[in-house]
Amino acid sequence: MLLTITLILSFLVVVNFLLLIFSCNKTTKRTEIKEIKPTRIITTTANQQTSNQLAPTGS
Repeated sequence: MLLTITLILSFLVVVNFLLLIFSCNKTTKRTEIKEIKPTRIITTTANQQTSNQLAPTGS
């Protein structure tokens, strides 16, 4: 009885690993060249002013 349970569980574990290996989504890496768009630069003084203001929490 113990041997039967061990064999069944071993078989299920092997099947689980086989399914895990063969059912994984294979992703391919695409090498695309994207154009670099200019980004807007925020000055440090404007950034410091906005970070010092706290939003009202209502409590």
